[in-house]
Amino acid sequence: MSSTRRMWRTVAIASLLSAALFAAGFGYAARTIFDPASAAGNRLAIREPDNPETSHEGSLAAKPKINVVALGDSLTAGTGDITGQGYVNRVKNKLAIQFGKPAYVLNNLAVPGYRTDQLLAQLADKPVQDAVREADIVLLTIGANDITQGTDASGQSMAIDYTRAETNLPGASKRLGDILAKLSEVNPNALIVYSALYYPYLDVDKERQGPPIVEAFNQSAFLAANKWPNVVVVPTYDLFALGGTKYLYTDHYHPNGDGYERIAERIAQVLK
Repeated sequence: MSSTRRMWRTVAIASLLSAALFAAGFGYAARTIFDPASAAGNRLAIREPDNPETSHEGSLAAKPKINVVALGDSLTAGTGDITGQGYVNRVKNKLAIQFGKPAYVLNNLAVPGYRTDQLLAQLADKPVQDAVREADIVLLTIGANDITQGTDASGQSMAIDYTRAETNLPGASKRLGDILAKLSEVNPNALIVYSALYYPYLDVDKERQGPPIVEAFNQSAFLAANKWPNVVVVPTYDLFALGGTKYLYTDHYHPNGDGYERIAERIAQVLK
């Protein structure tokens, strides 16, 4: 009789232990579902969502304002736009709307007629470097005066020395790479936006001698930009390929207001 009583006592204790273990297991499972942090204790760190102000620290969206510095030749200076805006101020205005914050052109240091060697020399000047360091975006055009400039002082002659252009191509391409490298060195946090060359003489260059030269130069720009994560090349050739002189100023070389608007819209799309 006593052995039977001991057996039932053992069974009862085992049942109670099983019930307790089941309750503990159920409670832990519930906590892992409804309160995973407390269930895991110190072994599980719940990662808070990234703060967009820090996770995109280098992006335009994270900045309280956008500072623009412009460099290059007459295209950056805005020659041919009777409104005086050129593409630089148009880009600035579009970015202000696009990102919903103030945008400023701190400096437009472009010099009409500049070639790649002259811009490279300009970048050695400390005041120019200081301006670049303040920029969130550096807008840049250069190379046309090395490669495609063929008009006379009146802007009427469409004769291009293709031999000279081909001779200048390797040196101009190398200097463009040096320019992009220097800008990246001076301000690795700025977005450097190089607007590639278009060809304004498609309607008079019946033998199509110019396009391969321009294409070769633009290709060298893409190859050079690929070495730097903060450099982007914006193609513009297609913007002027159709419509004849519709988007050109009366000198048949520089963009008019509509032409600059097309360039600015393309840049804004790239930076969106």
